[in-house]
Amino acid sequence: MTRMKYTVSVAMSPLDQLIEIAKTAEELGFDNIALPDSIFYMEKQSEAYPYTADGSRMWDENTPWVDPLILAGAMGAVTSKLRFYTNVMKLGSRNPLLLARQVGSVANLTNNRFGFGVGIGWAPEEFEWCGVPFAKRGKRVDEMIDVIKLVLGGGMVEFHGEFYDFDRLQMSPAPSEPVPFYVGGHTDVALKRAVRIGDGWTSAMMTCDQLAETIGKLKKMLAEAGRGDDPFEYQAVCIDKFGVDGHRDLVAAGVTDWIGMPWVFEGLGFDAPVEQKKDALKRFAETYIHSGWQD
Repeated sequence: MTRMKYTVSVAMSPLDQLIEIAKTAEELGFDNIALPDSIFYMEKQSEAYPYTADGSRMWDENTPWVDPLILAGAMGAVTSKLRFYTNVMKLGSRNPLLLARQVGSVANLTNNRFGFGVGIGWAPEEFEWCGVPFAKRGKRVDEMIDVIKLVLGGGMVEFHGEFYDFDRLQMSPAPSEPVPFYVGGHTDVALKRAVRIGDGWTSAMMTCDQLAETIGKLKKMLAEAGRGDDPFEYQAVCIDKFGVDGHRDLVAAGVTDWIGMPWVFEGLGFDAPVEQKKDALKRFAETYIHSGWQD
């Protein structure tokens, strides 16, 4: 049986807790930290948030956020084995060449312990107020990903596309290993994007049955694309499977990487004291990581 990895999400945690959480997660044997992304909070939203039943956001104007690439560098400096990935970074409002510089820097400074989780973004305000049109966002992000992967591959490169156009340039040093790309999203377009360019797929909040259905669809698509034997991660936020038996069900569904906040499962809030979060991490690790149920 392939061992399921365990990833700690740090979404909406106070900034002064983040480094301590990372150090504790590494000490306890967690595999990854999932780094959330939010640029700003707009007072009025013109589109419904796609991952809640009523379209409202799960945070407000005072909820703490930090740039995930800066956070990966800071956490990487105090750890040696723990990996990090954005979960997911909304590309649509950003510039691909600037992102390539940042992603390459993080990969190099963490000794290749970084994965790039990517999505488009849902809020027109984030696009428009950052100087990027909301229209054609999917095609633009596809081209952005091509640009970033090209530049990160190293050497002198050029690109001439519909949205981005530049002559020969080089960013040095290139990462010594390819940066894995993980694609977020539940739509057919997002799944096709994951199959085309991804090293894995990332879910938002889903049931185990929904995960099994989507993973089955992705495996079929990968096989049809000639990628059936390629390594591919299925990173999941599951809302209905708990306990060791529940995690066995997730493995059976094809999940390779569990993402969650152990303190939330104990009834603690996002802003709970860091010592309580560390205790929750320890209890979670004892139950799932060190109990031997995957041996």
